Amino acid sequence: GFAYPNEQILAAISEPRALRYEPDPRGLLSAREVLGRRLGGIDPSRIVLSASTSEAYSWLFKLLADEGDEVLVAAPSYPLFDFLAKLESVRLRRYPLHYDGSWRVDMDALARAAGARTRAIVVVHPNNPTGSFLDDEEIEALRALAAERFLAIVSDEVFADYRFDDASRPLTLAGESGALTFSLGGLSKAAGLPQMKLAWIVASGPAALRDEALARLEIIGDTFLSVGTPVQAGLEGLLSAGDAVRVEILARLRANRAALFEAAGRGAAWECLHADGGWYAVLRVPRVRSDEEWALDLLGKDGVLVHPGALFDFAGEGYLVVSLLPEPVSFREGIARLRGRIAEGA
Repeated sequence: GFAYPNEQILAAISEPRALRYEPDPRGLLSAREVLGRRLGGIDPSRIVLSASTSEAYSWLFKLLADEGDEVLVAAPSYPLFDFLAKLESVRLRRYPLHYDGSWRVDMDALARAAGARTRAIVVVHPNNPTGSFLDDEEIEALRALAAERFLAIVSDEVFADYRFDDASRPLTLAGESGALTFSLGGLSKAAGLPQMKLAWIVASGPAALRDEALARLEIIGDTFLSVGTPVQAGLEGLLSAGDAVRVEILARLRANRAALFEAAGRGAAWECLHADGGWYAVLRVPRVRSDEEWALDLLGKDGVLVHPGALFDFAGEGYLVVSLLPEPVSFREGIARLRGRIAEGA
């Protein structure tokens, strides 16, 4: 576990303001002002609150797409997109990420994937599970393509606070550009508080498009009014409480990642792929069996839980995904068992 400041968290959600019902379709202004300051001076009128980033996706798919329209998502990427899209009667089309020492978007393939019914491009920044941030060149190419094809960009930035080392990578796609852009974040990762159920959408891009989109999002938000008042009233305190937790989480991520590279660097039959940040690591393993068979073998024989790469739409076999969140002693033991199993199976 992590050392949560429980008293500070409980005090935050015990604000007297939580007893008043002040419905605002974009979220309480006081909460949006807190976020605006935390996000570097964002105008609170450009922020819309939701109960989760999953809900934010559902609202944006409602806003941007009609039944049968398409949204582009990366492969590999987050498996929940399939469910979110189906619930909104939206079709997904994939664009590939390629690995050559680091993960990069295949911009030519992305452009080819954008068809007549494409309405938006989703990026996860850093991507889940590859942990890859877009660099400046990729962001500019993405914005140019989106502006040229009249597509919106949806940038999921929930893991952006968990960067391993490269400070040169931009943390957000929010900002002035020719493409309508929605940047997502939430308490689940920003403060390590998934149970508090609050996320946000920051809209940017050409003023006319942005303002029309916000007006329509306001109607969607007003239809649901899903964010509880206590979490909004206590947002400043919750974010403050989460600062120390986030530092602790990042320290563990870095320590466990270092342990992975140490284990993979001693003549192992597998490797840990480069990542810029996030909560996961991608392992490349021998293709002597399917990813699912590796995962089931590790679980059944060694008590080690990993995810098969197929769950995230990796191209081909030979990929496993591991969480970097476990307690370090348990994590090292799990990696030792994984190393032994792969050596035996390779």
